[in-house]
Amino acid sequence: MPMNPAVQAVIKAITRLQPDVANSWNSQRKVEDAAGKLTIADPRCRIDKITATADDGYEIPLRVFTPLDIDFSLKRGLHVNEDHRGTILYLHGGGWANGDVEFYSDACMRTALKLERRVIAVDYRRSPEHRFPTALEDCYAVARQLFAGTLIRDADPGRIVLMGDSAGGNLTAAVSLLARERGDFRPRTQILLYPLVYNDHSETTLFDSVRDNGEDYILTRQAIVDYIELYLRTPADFHDSRFAPLIATSLADLPRTLVITAEYDPLRDEGEAFAARLDAEGNEVACFRMNDGVHGYFLYPSVLSLVRDTYRLIAHFLDGDPLPKPGDRPWLTLLGTD
Repeated sequence: MPMNPAVQAVIKAITRLQPDVANSWNSQRKVEDAAGKLTIADPRCRIDKITATADDGYEIPLRVFTPLDIDFSLKRGLHVNEDHRGTILYLHGGGWANGDVEFYSDACMRTALKLERRVIAVDYRRSPEHRFPTALEDCYAVARQLFAGTLIRDADPGRIVLMGDSAGGNLTAAVSLLARERGDFRPRTQILLYPLVYNDHSETTLFDSVRDNGEDYILTRQAIVDYIELYLRTPADFHDSRFAPLIATSLADLPRTLVITAEYDPLRDEGEAFAARLDAEGNEVACFRMNDGVHGYFLYPSVLSLVRDTYRLIAHFLDGDPLPKPGDRPWLTLLGTD
């Protein structure tokens, strides 16, 4: 559907003002660091700092967001108890070079409270200082320890959900593929928000959304190319399914999956193609496109309907409630929701 012309003009202007990624990734980190320090803690969510050890000995910083049940009475006083129904391992976006747990703190607190689940955010090592597959192996190491019960002892493996947005969605899908191949653990559920899962974002790519949405909607085609160049170590990595899960020989026997794409995102079509392949190869999958959405909208204030509706959709998926049917607004159902 056409975007409101006034909104489109504003988004286009913002997009044109953005510096190129290749020369500004470090400056963007500084802006995000400043923004992260402005996050206001919610008393209903406890935040703890822990670490997990990577295979090379590096201590991976983690942030744990635990929703709390706060009860006060004159007779009993104040009582605070943990109140969660599972654990979400959250892998943040930012093109593998930007974003961190500080910048994502507000989104992680909100996710913990709205979904009533403990959230563990991974501060994986970023590019270009640490190139592929370092970020993936960091995330895999954390997931392995979480499922083994050595990271947080009360985490029920059957209630652990892998979740990520954008580059974090890429890492989430890749962790699930690695778990299937290595056999260390088997996640049951994953949630991918507008993920990057393919390797070709040139002007001749298979996917129309790269061409249609690649200039004026916040995330540009050139920015995607630049982020990938900062991330990959060798030309051979470009053809590695750990980087581009959509090119994997098989996508069978993977977790129950929710894929959410955004209408005006250049990554829209590849995310939907990934969901379609998961469905075709026998996995349980639901895929929704958020009308009027642009890449990164999940980090926007929760008063926006797109964000509220996304949380509602995720909650239905996690809780096993009926999902929207074709034609329901604001979601366009694509497949796998019968």
